[in-house]
Amino acid sequence: MESRIVKNVNARCGAALRRVEEIWERLGGCVRHRMAQAHMRLMNEKGQGTTEYAILVGVLVVIAIVAITMFRPKIEELWNAIANGINGL
Repeated sequence: MESRIVKNVNARCGAALRRVEEIWERLGGCVRHRMAQAHMRLMNEKGQGTTEYAILVGVLVVIAIVAITMFRPKIEELWNAIANGINGL
């Protein structure tokens, strides 16, 4: 037979264990809720189109700068020919 002290300890341990399980369950629910919120934020594609357009414009600007730098002498020659043609009118 269990003594009264052993029963008391078992009852207290059982109550403490149930309390820990309740806290763990609440914490688990909170963590699951936070993870679901984070997942929804990551899956939000609201600003994705704007970002893609910004990247596209940036790439086009870089290509234009490289092309102007590479073909600068030809562009100057063409520009001078147009200016001389206009001045000759």
